Amino acid sequence: MKLEKITDNSVKLTRRVYGDACGLAHALELLGERWTLLVVRELMLGGRRFSELRAALPGLSANVLTQRLASLEAHGVLRRRMLPPPARVQIYELTEWGYEAGPVIEALGRWAARSPAHDPTLPISAVSALLSLRAMFRRGAVGDAPFTIGFHLGDDGWLGRVGAEAFEVERGDPDSADICFTGAPEALVAFVYGGAPLPALAEAGSLRLRGDPALAMRFADLFRLPPKFDPGP
Repeated sequence: MKLEKITDNSVKLTRRVYGDACGLAHALELLGERWTLLVVRELMLGGRRFSELRAALPGLSANVLTQRLASLEAHGVLRRRMLPPPARVQIYELTEWGYEAGPVIEALGRWAARSPAHDPTLPISAVSALLSLRAMFRRGAVGDAPFTIGFHLGDDGWLGRVGAEAFEVERGDPDSADICFTGAPEALVAFVYGGAPLPALAEAGSLRLRGDPALAMRFADLFRLPPKFDPGP
């Protein structure tokens, strides 16, 4: 393995080069640096401002985030765009090719969730929680008519749609949904995967439900973490 310098107008970049023709090796050259794949994850549901990425990845320094964004832009995985007035702020968003990494990220998440060392109670970002639901959706389990779910997670609003074959989610008005969850992403994960009771979460102030509790339970039943791998004796 060797280091290769990449020319960029704002940040001095290097990447590890494997000298291997395998596409997986090149993927690691593009996304294998620490934090890079998590930055891509945070952009999977739409463009974000620099400050939003910092808030979603609190262990990532501003300097390293700047380097990772510059590297991803230099390789065509993301682009910068200025929002029109009245916002007038710069966001980072994935290119069409960048979004194609979505199934890979979801597959890695499903694979890693089987690890005996995986701890689903650790902190999690709103985007990561929603992508987890998209990855762990039990296709064909909906049964009755599809429905919509809103999510107020931190400062963001999301609208999810449950269909027969997929759970889709995007930025939208959560209050227009059939039911709506408001609270912390960790509490949503605890309810869906851990079976934490909604009344207890509401009493703790970590997750509130607007709408039919029976529909909320039906929603939670659509998702399963895969069984842990047993390495045997």
